[in-house]
Amino acid sequence: MIDLRSDTQTRPTPAMRQAMANAEVGDEQEREDPTVLELERRVAALLGQEEAVFLPTATMGNQIALTILGERGTELVVEERAHIMVSELGGAAAHAGLQTRPLPGRVGRLSPEQIHAIARPGSFHTPRTSIVAVENTHNTSGGTVWPPDELRAIADTAHELGIRAHLDGARLLNAAVACGVPAAELAAPFDTVTLCLSKGLGCPLGALIAGSRDLMHRARVEKHRFGGAMRQAGIVAAAGVHALDHHVERLADDHARARRLAEGWAERGLPVDLERVQSNFVQLDVDALGLSIPEALERIAAAGVRLSPTGPGRLRAVLHLDVDDVDVDTAIAAVPGALAEVASVR
Repeated sequence: MIDLRSDTQTRPTPAMRQAMANAEVGDEQEREDPTVLELERRVAALLGQEEAVFLPTATMGNQIALTILGERGTELVVEERAHIMVSELGGAAAHAGLQTRPLPGRVGRLSPEQIHAIARPGSFHTPRTSIVAVENTHNTSGGTVWPPDELRAIADTAHELGIRAHLDGARLLNAAVACGVPAAELAAPFDTVTLCLSKGLGCPLGALIAGSRDLMHRARVEKHRFGGAMRQAGIVAAAGVHALDHHVERLADDHARARRLAEGWAERGLPVDLERVQSNFVQLDVDALGLSIPEALERIAAAGVRLSPTGPGRLRAVLHLDVDDVDVDTAIAAVPGALAEVASVR
């Protein structure tokens, strides 16, 4: 079975497992784990921020960011299909007491004009806009990438209006590789940024939040409050250090394979929007084939390929380090064949 459901399906490589086995460890909660401290130092530098905090998950990182940047009863602005909006169980309200205001984006991207138009200073009746959060790459839009100038413009506009800016950078290194710019160029304009290790980087778990020293001091408090403080966490942090050394540049391979998969499916008549294939995602419009999501998934799985839903009428394939060129060739042939009864394929 070729598993293209998500880049979270990766398993640690033998070299990563060896690095984990050999890790120096200590009590992470007491900031005595040398491998965690090394990972935090390296990610802070990578993202152009003063300090970083190691966490179990990127969702926890986003929720901590909203908690330390906002204020109860104020407003969070986010693109209407961003991960914070649709996949974090209303955490902004539950944890930070924020009212969320979703805005329609263009392939997941907001504009400075939209922020200017809706920013509220607050009054006796209306909440103050306190945070703008953006996602790069944008998951549900198909792994689409923010141009660096647009990303900076959003953060600059927020700051001009007295609003804090958070970057959900779960796949930020995919964006950096796709744009050919340092990750710090994308992350530095923001007050806080999260980075996930368990997606394209192939780690078994882990994420980081980064920002100023003052904000990261508060982030460590919230980390403890969220139940995220750990003990000998260097065993998993070592996977992150290994990934930074060995799995960043190879993200370009995932992007190239995604492009080849998308073009192969399109050539065989499947409805794929090639303009949205900007990183390691490929979206397949099954509505256009007259199929339901369950039926399409069943047909494709029977052909030896696993995809996942990514919104109404759409499936996604996500390329990652456990998928090689032979797998891509197989998927190019297998999926159109599985859908041949309803698709105009050749």
